[in-house]
Amino acid sequence: MTRIVGVDLPKNKRIEISLTYIYGIGKSKARQILEQLKINRNIKTYELNDEQIILIRQILSSDYQVEGDLKRIEALNIKRLMTICSYRGKRHQLGLPLRGQNTRTNARTKRGIKKTMAGKKKAPRK
Repeated sequence: MTRIVGVDLPKNKRIEISLTYIYGIGKSKARQILEQLKINRNIKTYELNDEQIILIRQILSSDYQVEGDLKRIEALNIKRLMTICSYRGKRHQLGLPLRGQNTRTNARTKRGIKKTMAGKKKAPRK
């Protein structure tokens, strides 16, 4: 199993897909990295030799922010929004959607499981 930046990459997938298992690397960045190193993107992960793995590690450590560093930066940005009491920061604190989504009927993942309200009357049947 190939380990890059603390992530075990699946060995039976194409290297283009297995690089996306690293937090902060999507399909387009994976393609850029492979084109930069002139590695065939259809090659399986287990077919990589040690030199290619070392080159991928070097590029990821020098040119990209991935995994722990990226998560830390995102957490600091959210904390900054909360401390300056911006609208987005308040929405983060309340655990609600930030970008103007409807919350009256949807947003179940953010608001949690439905809670039955005691004393609320149902609509009468006709």
